[in-house]
Amino acid sequence: MFSGGYAAFGPAGPDRSPTPYLPPGLKFSATEGAGEVQTTVLGAAAAGLRLGDRVWLRHAKAGELAERFADYYLVEDGAPARPVPTYRGEGQCFG
Repeated sequence: MFSGGYAAFGPAGPDRSPTPYLPPGLKFSATEGAGEVQTTVLGAAAAGLRLGDRVWLRHAKAGELAERFADYYLVEDGAPARPVPTYRGEGQCFG
């Protein structure tokens, strides 16, 4: 996995942590969450993953990602779709 995602601002907790989204059926262990470089995932789908395969995580608060990235990559019908610009990608900044 490329990156474990970003935790949302505020007190730490499950409601502020990224969660595995694709492939379906993945979960984090009870003792480890999303990391910065590599993240352990469990579940039936984990057996089919190879080194370097991508795992998509769903961020807890999508607006915070718009402050860091120029594009979101939407997933439609289980397949990655075209990039869609965030307000940062459109040159906007809201203080």
